[in-house]
Amino acid sequence: MEKKLTASSHLFVTVFLSGFATFIVIPAITDVTMFALCPGTDECSLAIYLSGLQQAMIGLGTALMMPLIGNLSDQYGRKALLTLPMTLSIIPLAILACSRTTNYYYAYYALRTLTAMICEGSINCLALAYLADNISDSQRASAFGILSGVSSGAFVCGTLAARFLSTGSTFQVATFVSMLAVVYMRIFLEESIPDQVDGMTQPILKEGEDVIQKDGNAPRKMPVYKKIPSVGDIISLLKSSPSFSQAAVVAFFNSLAEGGMISSLMYYLKARFHFNKNQFADLMLIAGIISTISQLFLMPLLVSPLGDGKLLSIGLLVSCANAILYSIAWSDWVPYAATALSIMMVFAPPSLRSIASKQAGAREQGKAQGCISGISSLANIIAPLVFSPLTALFLSEDAPFHFPGFSIICIAITLMIAFIQSLMIGSAPSTSSDKNSSNCMEV
Repeated sequence: MEKKLTASSHLFVTVFLSGFATFIVIPAITDVTMFALCPGTDECSLAIYLSGLQQAMIGLGTALMMPLIGNLSDQYGRKALLTLPMTLSIIPLAILACSRTTNYYYAYYALRTLTAMICEGSINCLALAYLADNISDSQRASAFGILSGVSSGAFVCGTLAARFLSTGSTFQVATFVSMLAVVYMRIFLEESIPDQVDGMTQPILKEGEDVIQKDGNAPRKMPVYKKIPSVGDIISLLKSSPSFSQAAVVAFFNSLAEGGMISSLMYYLKARFHFNKNQFADLMLIAGIISTISQLFLMPLLVSPLGDGKLLSIGLLVSCANAILYSIAWSDWVPYAATALSIMMVFAPPSLRSIASKQAGAREQGKAQGCISGISSLANIIAPLVFSPLTALFLSEDAPFHFPGFSIICIAITLMIAFIQSLMIGSAPSTSSDKNSSNCMEV
């Protein structure tokens, strides 16, 4: 047990460093984009459309890559697969660390789009699978909540650091910390291969034979390309468990709303209340502090009495209320007040991942988490295609009626759909239970 806790602590440090490098640049990237594309203005349709296009392209790439990365990590280990996205994420940061002129920005834009197809979400996906390898079902929701708390802590520290750094220094620090994260992970994090984990449980999908031919007594293993999950495998995975398929639907609509917020909120606040880099940083800092405290201390206390199903529903309902509050914000202090709702909004993602994890066997954690991440990425393709044009339209003078927060209220409706679907899940049983094992589908 002590060995598993030590391994988890090194994972938490790795996730923290990687998250810090990612989050420290978020408050600055809007100003960098506006300066490179539309200098001297507070409203830029080109920036909104380019941001939406990038988000859609990244979503398309990650929708294809996440199930593959998750499945390969089941075969070759979590640490081996973590190395690739963590290394690739350094490249775009290094470009803006050198310069933030228009040409450098377009180079960053292109490379960020390409590398994020592999990096976006894969570190979190593999970290969740790593924890599932080492944490029992009963403690998994709490462990996932702590992982989210560590990510929120990285968010707080990154945002706070950005508040006091110049734009150029911000990207230089991000580049250094991302390199440090890779070095730390390679040195200290132990490999986790599901075949080496005790307590195997009934898989969702029946494993194919690893041995396809024998020469004497020497088995020959299946080639790597034969282990890549097909569309049929993903469909069978979704059909195998009602709770898993319902969790997938919730993941889609929740990610659709999150993607809408990413593509809309900052531009909405900048156009409506003239928010600058420091105000964005302050807003995210407050939300991050509240989220960290909630995930590290409050959520572990509530998992046992309420269950991850109820926590998921609570988080989604409060997220819906938060979006409504943003959409009707009448003063620049309202977004700051709305961050108080983060204390319950953060229940949703780790609870959803815990429900999905409990439907998978020990050798399928990467596949299950990759499937959920792929579905979330699919939603991220659609979100900017829907919400970026809506945001640009209702922030312009050509809006059919005056409602700058119209795209945000549409996001609230999306979250309400996710909330209604979450009520059908309830508290998901563990795959290790006899009842659930008898219901597992063999393909």
